[in-house]
Amino acid sequence: MSDAHAARRERLSEYCSASGADAALISRSANVRYLTGCTPCGAALLLTRERALLVLPAELPPDDSGEPPLDPGLPRLAADPGQDTVAAAATAATRLGVADLAVEEHDLTVSRHRAIADSAPGVRLADVKRAVERLRVVKDEQELAGLRIAAEIGDQALGELLESILVGRTERHLAMELERRMIDHGADRAGYPVSVGTGSHSGRADHRPTDRRVEEGDFLTVSLGAQYRGYSVCTTRTFVIGAAPAAWQVELHRLVFEAQRAGREALAPGVPGSEPDRAAREVLRAGGYQEERPQPFGHGVGLEVREAPQLGPAEMGKLDNRVPVTVGPGVHLPGRGGVRIEDTLVVRPLEEGGPELLTITTKELLAL
Repeated sequence: MSDAHAARRERLSEYCSASGADAALISRSANVRYLTGCTPCGAALLLTRERALLVLPAELPPDDSGEPPLDPGLPRLAADPGQDTVAAAATAATRLGVADLAVEEHDLTVSRHRAIADSAPGVRLADVKRAVERLRVVKDEQELAGLRIAAEIGDQALGELLESILVGRTERHLAMELERRMIDHGADRAGYPVSVGTGSHSGRADHRPTDRRVEEGDFLTVSLGAQYRGYSVCTTRTFVIGAAPAAWQVELHRLVFEAQRAGREALAPGVPGSEPDRAAREVLRAGGYQEERPQPFGHGVGLEVREAPQLGPAEMGKLDNRVPVTVGPGVHLPGRGGVRIEDTLVVRPLEEGGPELLTITTKELLAL
């Protein structure tokens, strides 16, 4: 991966040069990782036109990630005890003769921004304007490989759970078991808190598991995502517990399934980021369901479980090739429950087969 990280740093360096900056100071953890492979530890990266310098805390936390060590060819500097790594990087920038330094204003607190200014007197500070986040949108093949493994781990964990006895178990217990199963299959951890909602809790977005027990006839919605080598995906499925589902459950699941399929089929390079959301939402509206405050039905994934682009009504940009995104519409009926179905896919052109589906657990309405 060292060559991939070096190529990413080169692209950022070219952007900074074009914008008039001599160097960039990267402080956001996910961005430092993207450019160096350094797992989150409070490190900062100073990137000039000639070199890169990774500034590490004086005392590094133990690394239990099991990931390969840092690129030995990447120069490093240890901050003094108690010194902020961004301040140490700013001091290094003055020694290297940097006159214009671009920083991540959206990440820095006021005190950290002040520490940079105090450590680099005379250096002009500017905003890097989320340049690294923009670079991260389109994934390279190493990143896509990690996302595929993360998706496979989540599918394995969910498949095993569906083969177990569910009636009588609590949402909280099932969520904990899913997280353990993902780790057993090689995940770093859960990419985000596992959500299990049953009965009246089913179909709710961002539901936090409770002690409610699974009962016969319930809808059961499970949302999970494994993190592998820092990269996470999202999967949400809804099933029914016990005997054959009721007619209203079949109809609601069919409607959400069709909406999700419409959203998936709208994914293509050059398509407005709002289009998959619009396509899914039109199906739900035709079925008589409309949210008063619509939440986006999709978003990008990668080193952060929610990153650009945002697939929602307000998205202005267009989709690019090799961008992994989620498509996850849902309907929740207060007091009754609901359905949510979400996949992670990679945007691909039609000549390459169209969107690449990463999360392959069945979306059928299984009776468990």
